[in-house]
Amino acid sequence: MPAWVQSAWQEYAKRFPRSLSLELEEIPLARRSRNPDVDSLRKAEGAALLDSAPRGHRLVALDERGKQWSTMELAGRLENWMREEHGVCFLVGGPDGLPPICRETAQDVWALGRLTLPHPLVRAILAEQLYRAWTITQNHPYHRS
Repeated sequence: MPAWVQSAWQEYAKRFPRSLSLELEEIPLARRSRNPDVDSLRKAEGAALLDSAPRGHRLVALDERGKQWSTMELAGRLENWMREEHGVCFLVGGPDGLPPICRETAQDVWALGRLTLPHPLVRAILAEQLYRAWTITQNHPYHRS
């Protein structure tokens, strides 16, 4: 990942309290050949994503076909997750997109918008929006509506 992505992720992750940590687990892409079988690669990447998700965590797939949530809706969901869930795992696809099995398995499918966004940008936006949602639940002045 470019340095700016790492920097953005780390900046927002360090702002969270210890009781609500933001952690990142990167899944290596499946090896690509000159003429790759994209469906097989996506299936392998999907299996790896699901295998890496902590057991008992709520799965939220990020996909442009999902539901769009406002910042306030995200804050409400985050508040519920903090109260009711053991943890939440966000699934972000690789260059070929998120495999259908991830969308089908996830409890929620969330669209950051209808645009197709590059993975590095999704990572930075996700970290910032989760931090913004958390500040709303804490009545922190970061979010000014």
